Amino acid sequence: MIEEIKPEDYNDHFYEFFEEIKNNPQYDSDKIEKAYKLAREAHKNQRRRSGEPYIMHPVAVAKILFGIGMDNECIIGALLHDVVEDTEYDLDYIRKEFGDDVALLVDGVTKLGQIPLSTREEVQAENIRKMFIAMNQDVRVIIIKLSDRLHNMRTLEHMPPYKQREKSLETLEIYAPIAHRLGIRAFKEELEDLAIRYLDPIAYKEIENNLSMKKEEGEHFLNEITKQISDKITPIMENCQITSRVKSVHGIFRKVYIKGKNFEEIYDIYAVRIIVNSMIDCYNALGIVHDMFTPLPGRFKDYISTPKPNMYQSLHTTVISHGVPFEIQIRTWDMHHTAEFGIAAHWKYKLGKGGKDNFDTSLEWIHQVLESGESADNAEDMVSSIKGDLSIDEIYVFTPKGDVKSLPKGSTVIDFAYAIHSAVGNKMVGAKLDGRIVPLDTVVKTGQICEVLTSNAQGKGPSRDWLKIVKTGEARAKIRSWFKKERRDENIVQGKADLEHEFKRNYLRFEGDKFNEFVLKIAERQHFSNADDFYAAIGYGGVQISRLMPGIKDEYNRNWRVKEEPAPTAPAANKIKQVNRETKSSGGVIVEGIDNCLINMARCCNPLPGEPIIGFITRGHGLTVHRRNCKNVPVDIANSPEPERWVNAKWDGSIKVDARSTLNVYAIDRDGLVLDITTSMASAHIKMHSINARPINDGNCLTTMTISVNGKEHLEAIIKILNRIQGVYLIERSDL
Repeated sequence: MIEEIKPEDYNDHFYEFFEEIKNNPQYDSDKIEKAYKLAREAHKNQRRRSGEPYIMHPVAVAKILFGIGMDNECIIGALLHDVVEDTEYDLDYIRKEFGDDVALLVDGVTKLGQIPLSTREEVQAENIRKMFIAMNQDVRVIIIKLSDRLHNMRTLEHMPPYKQREKSLETLEIYAPIAHRLGIRAFKEELEDLAIRYLDPIAYKEIENNLSMKKEEGEHFLNEITKQISDKITPIMENCQITSRVKSVHGIFRKVYIKGKNFEEIYDIYAVRIIVNSMIDCYNALGIVHDMFTPLPGRFKDYISTPKPNMYQSLHTTVISHGVPFEIQIRTWDMHHTAEFGIAAHWKYKLGKGGKDNFDTSLEWIHQVLESGESADNAEDMVSSIKGDLSIDEIYVFTPKGDVKSLPKGSTVIDFAYAIHSAVGNKMVGAKLDGRIVPLDTVVKTGQICEVLTSNAQGKGPSRDWLKIVKTGEARAKIRSWFKKERRDENIVQGKADLEHEFKRNYLRFEGDKFNEFVLKIAERQHFSNADDFYAAIGYGGVQISRLMPGIKDEYNRNWRVKEEPAPTAPAANKIKQVNRETKSSGGVIVEGIDNCLINMARCCNPLPGEPIIGFITRGHGLTVHRRNCKNVPVDIANSPEPERWVNAKWDGSIKVDARSTLNVYAIDRDGLVLDITTSMASAHIKMHSINARPINDGNCLTTMTISVNGKEHLEAIIKILNRIQGVYLIERSDL
């Protein structure tokens, strides 16, 4: 029974800022109040995990948007953003009552409904894709979504730990970078700090304590510096504001735990901000502070003459006073508003204005990210592509004509070529950096001038090896697109050969034309209209057939297997001991009705003692033991093909089993990580068969290790040990 929420529980603070809305002529207060009442009615008797009435969440989101000056439709969209997803009201009703713009915003923020997606990656990818498509139509969608995520992160303590880590990682990889791209610094920094609090609470606390001490130590210092600058500047510049701050937790985290710096090596822990009236005043103020303090060489950046792609403009310089380095930022009031609220600050300016301007240019990356994601051939690639393109670490490289291109840190000259135009990248034969010829895998750096050398000669084009070199999803998408168009015939031949080889390796045999029928069915399931397109995708590497094989084998075993003589019925018995010749299958299993047969542990799921199991009688290979919830075990065995070959099985508790399990350990990359993992395993007397570590995106690391365990409980204990290691934020069994 749902507990009724009483009127007195509705302490949602709506009318606190609604009074300000009524006094502002840009807002339709009647319509906003109507949306609030609808949301309140729709969410009645719904509570959040904290126990508070659900209506408090959309009101909080609307309040955030009001605080950054968003428009009427945006406020209404925020109040209604969960109505379609969580209540009986549909989008048509929203459209009828509040118009097309509000309906578009609500639909863009609403997650996907009942779409048959098989993995968490696919769900995530499709939701992100939908969000970007909506962003492409109306950027206010993502501003609402960012506000929604910000409030959810502020109240994340009420979620279970695994959800906290999952949401925090997604925030750090997707939403904070989007806020950065849109120039909404206020959102970006808070999202990052909140995410780190849950991903690495020990590091967060350590940094927080250090910053607290620094703040106490530096309060007098900053007050003194601020007064000195004020005494020099305010007499000659009207309406000047000088403030100071201490760097955010995430900013410190990136430099200390990812880039490996000491706390003392960070020069911008302290920062002073000078806001003046005009651009000329900015440069005059710069001259004054350089006369007052000693500037650090190589620490000056002019983002006024060369703005960032997110429209950010400011002068940055690092100076020293009394042996203490600190950063000074100098900007105008308009620049400051843009720096804090980014694209949200320009929304009013854009309303009713046509043509292509800086506003439109700042959103070009949305189209690029969307194109990169669209060209990906599976969910994992799409998410990976988007994460790569949203990298916060940016570099700025110049063309010989002086045009600047923004690229993710680590990009190569090939990425630069494709950033100019796909035709330039496809005809590329070499590159010059600062007038010097360099290899194609050369990483470009900020400030360099890159000249792309091209050729129109017949037969010239990208190499497949470039796919391993490029950093950006945009470049990867354009290279794949070229191979799709220009090498189609070769790709078809290669793809068919690869598929036939994989079928033979997995003992998939067909009679007559059944092979072509089967391939066509598999192709249609992967959203290809014909077999040739499917072959071509395999040929150019867009489809990895090894990923599809478990599903293909299941389909084959159910409906396409060549009929053979039925397997002989085994004599009834009750208990057998493990007789597998491989050590990894040693141990004991009790199988209903079978005695003295060869037993193998299924490689697809690697069952462990303590987990529910079931046996499958193979032809000529004994009995294979699966986990009961393995993806290759039919849910309804009675109605599956050959149900008689599935037999009940259980572990023999009297026999000690030595099984293997493979774990994927995700952690923030740092020196000594693998050493800490191996030391922890050795200390716990865990036998390790293999370990492999490799860097992944955004300063993270994936360590894959195969270990010996004696059961489910033993594995859970090992996972707890690994979770204690500094920087580890996720552990997964690779066979799940």
